[in-house]
Amino acid sequence: MSPASALYRDCARLFMVGFPGTRIDADLAALMDDGIYGAILFKRNVGTAKETAALCHELKVRAGRPFILSVDQEGGRVARLRGAPFTSLPPMRELGQRGDEALAERVGRLLAHELRAVGFDWDFAPVLDVDTNPANPVIGDRSFSRDPAEVGRLGVALARGMEAGGVASCGKHFPGHGDTTTDSHLTLPRLPHDLERLRRVELVPFQAFAKAGLASLMTAHVLFDALEPGVPATMSHRALHGILRQELGFDGVLVSDDLEMKAIAGHYSVEEAAVQGTLAGVDLFLVCHRADVQRGAIEALVKAVESGRVPRERITEAHRRLDALAARFAHPAEDRLATLGDADHRALAEGLASAFTGKDPTEVMLASR
Repeated sequence: MSPASALYRDCARLFMVGFPGTRIDADLAALMDDGIYGAILFKRNVGTAKETAALCHELKVRAGRPFILSVDQEGGRVARLRGAPFTSLPPMRELGQRGDEALAERVGRLLAHELRAVGFDWDFAPVLDVDTNPANPVIGDRSFSRDPAEVGRLGVALARGMEAGGVASCGKHFPGHGDTTTDSHLTLPRLPHDLERLRRVELVPFQAFAKAGLASLMTAHVLFDALEPGVPATMSHRALHGILRQELGFDGVLVSDDLEMKAIAGHYSVEEAAVQGTLAGVDLFLVCHRADVQRGAIEALVKAVESGRVPRERITEAHRRLDALAARFAHPAEDRLATLGDADHRALAEGLASAFTGKDPTEVMLASR
């Protein structure tokens, strides 16, 4: 099918891609023309605040339509934007130890202020995984707490602050990555817990997030024996439709973790993962590295719709949610760089520095100055 067709564009809209470098290359330009929803930026794409803002502006102008830009900016060790004028935030474990809901909301507002200043619309944060396994190689101090209720309470507060600042939040990684012993970037983790344990621990923060009506959640590339043995949650209808949509009542955007991670790509074709993920209930797929893989995943979804394997209604449903997120959070290309270091930014950054260090703000060397 021609990339110019309506069906191709409809399927392409279920994808957000990564790309190399700090400029729009030919592959990305073609995918943008074909209708992808947006792009995710990584360390390889960002330079100074001015350079990052210029790239975000270029992407939005080139798209000529609402084009969502996302990033992983959690704080601690997962922060793509670092150094002045961005504020260096501690890991969420440190925030969790304070147990201060108002402080978590202020962190969310600061994240939103800094991300909007350079052109981002969507932050893949906060982590809602519960820190139950000290041997976990990928979550650890990214989690707020070992207490599921605290993770939910503080995660919701941070997300509310972020969304009040005009940036969509994304709780991750549903149904829970906190108790695994392996990293889904490298292999396919498995959790053997029964459903009662999942409802008592792993699912608690996601239930709070769903109840709060926040923008989006991200799937985990993890096997959950109690839900659908042998099927990663990203591709599991029981996990995504049965538990998240029907039991927890979440109606925001459901985005996959990167389909090129080894947990998926090492066991399935990315094309088949996109098709099964769509059937399971994913609204948007991250494919973060190779243009040929990105194009192949879109084409596989088109063929699945043409054959009747994926109902056209499933694409329409995903569009409804993606439209709602874009209507609220897709910002036009605009010059907001001067808001880094303005009075609002300084007040947020100085207040957080004081809260985390216990020192008077005037004694603290702030990254925002």
